[in-house]
Amino acid sequence: QVQLVESGGGLVQPGGSLTLSCAASGSIDSINVMRWYRQAPEKKRELVAGISSGGGTTYADSVKGRFTISRDNGKNTVFLQMNTLKPEDTAVYYCYYWSPEYDYWGQGTQVTVSS
Repeated sequence: QVQLVESGGGLVQPGGSLTLSCAASGSIDSINVMRWYRQAPEKKRELVAGISSGGGTTYADSVKGRFTISRDNGKNTVFLQMNTLKPEDTAVYYCYYWSPEYDYWGQGTQVTVSS
Protein backbone atom coordinates (compact mmCIF):
# COMPACT_ATOMS: atom_id res chain seq x y z
CA GLN A 1 0.00 0.00 0.00
CA VAL A 2 1.10 3.55 -0.76
CA GLN A 3 0.06 6.75 0.98
CA LEU A 4 0.22 10.10 -0.81
CA VAL A 5 0.20 13.40 1.05
CA GLU A 6 -0.13 16.58 -1.00
CA SER A 7 0.64 20.10 0.12
CA GLY A 8 1.25 23.57 -1.26
CA GLY A 9 -2.11 24.57 -2.66
CA GLY A 10 -3.69 27.92 -1.97
CA LEU A 11 -4.86 31.23 -3.38
CA VAL A 12 -2.60 33.13 -5.75
CA GLN A 13 -3.04 36.09 -8.05
CA PRO A 14 -2.83 35.71 -11.82
CA GLY A 15 0.79 35.67 -12.90
CA GLY A 16 1.89 34.28 -9.57
CA SER A 17 3.58 31.01 -8.65
CA LEU A 18 2.95 28.03 -6.43
CA THR A 19 4.77 24.79 -5.77
CA LEU A 20 2.85 21.62 -4.98
CA SER A 21 4.45 18.69 -3.20
CA CYS A 22 3.38 15.07 -2.96
CA ALA A 23 5.13 12.80 -0.51
CA ALA A 24 4.71 9.07 -1.05
CA SER A 25 5.23 6.51 1.69
CA GLY A 26 4.70 2.79 2.09
CA SER A 27 5.54 0.09 -0.44
CA ILE A 28 7.21 2.20 -3.11
CA ASP A 29 8.17 0.26 -6.21
CA SER A 30 11.52 1.19 -7.75
CA ILE A 31 9.71 1.40 -11.09
CA ASN A 32 6.93 3.93 -10.86
CA VAL A 33 5.37 6.98 -12.41
CA MET A 34 4.05 9.92 -10.47
CA ARG A 35 1.63 12.36 -12.03
CA TRP A 36 -0.35 15.46 -11.24
CA TYR A 37 -3.94 15.65 -12.45
CA ARG A 38 -6.42 18.44 -11.92
CA GLN A 39 -10.16 18.78 -11.93
CA ALA A 40 -12.01 22.04 -12.23
CA PRO A 41 -15.70 22.33 -11.27
CA GLU A 42 -17.95 20.53 -13.74
CA LYS A 43 -14.97 19.43 -15.83
CA LYS A 44 -13.28 16.09 -16.31
CA ARG A 45 -10.09 15.27 -14.46
CA GLU A 46 -7.12 15.93 -16.74
CA LEU A 47 -3.45 15.06 -16.73
CA VAL A 48 -1.19 18.01 -15.95
CA ALA A 49 2.26 16.47 -15.81
CA GLY A 50 4.00 13.19 -15.11
CA ILE A 51 7.47 11.95 -14.25
CA SER A 52 8.84 8.43 -14.25
CA SER A 53 11.28 6.94 -11.78
CA GLY A 54 13.85 7.27 -14.55
CA GLY A 55 13.21 10.99 -14.87
CA GLY A 56 11.22 11.11 -18.09
CA THR A 57 8.57 13.82 -18.08
CA THR A 58 5.35 14.65 -19.88
CA TYR A 59 3.17 17.77 -19.82
CA ALA A 60 -0.23 18.85 -20.96
CA ASP A 61 -0.01 21.38 -23.78
CA SER A 62 -1.83 23.93 -21.63
CA VAL A 63 0.98 24.02 -19.04
CA LYS A 64 4.10 23.54 -21.16
CA GLY A 65 6.61 26.28 -20.50
CA ARG A 66 4.85 27.33 -17.28
CA PHE A 67 4.87 24.21 -15.07
CA THR A 68 7.80 22.01 -14.15
CA ILE A 69 7.53 18.58 -12.58
CA SER A 70 10.45 17.13 -10.64
CA ARG A 71 11.09 14.46 -8.06
CA ASP A 72 13.37 13.58 -5.20
CA ASN A 73 13.66 9.80 -5.31
CA GLY A 74 15.47 9.69 -1.99
CA LYS A 75 12.46 11.28 -0.31
CA ASN A 76 9.83 9.73 -2.62
CA THR A 77 8.47 13.19 -3.25
CA VAL A 78 7.28 14.80 -6.45
CA PHE A 79 6.98 18.54 -6.98
CA LEU A 80 5.01 20.68 -9.38
CA GLN A 81 6.40 24.17 -9.81
CA MET A 82 3.67 26.32 -11.32
CA ASN A 83 4.58 29.71 -12.75
CA THR A 84 2.63 32.38 -14.60
CA LEU A 85 -0.59 31.00 -13.19
CA LYS A 86 -3.85 31.80 -14.95
CA PRO A 87 -7.44 31.77 -13.67
CA GLU A 88 -8.06 28.71 -15.82
CA ASP A 89 -5.49 26.82 -13.74
CA THR A 90 -7.95 26.93 -10.85
CA ALA A 91 -8.77 23.35 -9.87
CA VAL A 92 -8.23 20.64 -7.32
CA TYR A 93 -4.84 19.10 -8.03
CA TYR A 94 -4.38 15.40 -7.39
CA CYS A 95 -1.21 13.42 -7.02
CA TYR A 96 -1.23 9.99 -8.64
CA TYR A 97 1.15 7.09 -8.15
CA TRP A 98 1.44 4.22 -10.63
CA SER A 99 3.52 1.07 -10.41
CA PRO A 100 3.22 -2.26 -12.27
CA GLU A 101 1.36 -3.70 -9.27
CA TYR A 102 -1.07 -0.96 -8.21
CA ASP A 103 -1.94 2.72 -8.34
CA TYR A 104 -3.10 5.28 -5.80
CA TRP A 105 -4.58 8.78 -5.70
CA GLY A 106 -3.91 11.53 -3.22
CA GLN A 107 -6.71 13.44 -1.52
CA GLY A 108 -6.23 16.57 -3.63
CA THR A 109 -5.20 20.14 -2.90
CA GLN A 110 -7.08 23.24 -4.03
CA VAL A 111 -5.36 25.80 -6.24
CA THR A 112 -7.26 29.03 -6.83
CA VAL A 113 -5.94 31.70 -9.18
CA SER A 114 -7.86 34.91 -8.69
CA SER A 115 -7.34 38.60 -8.14
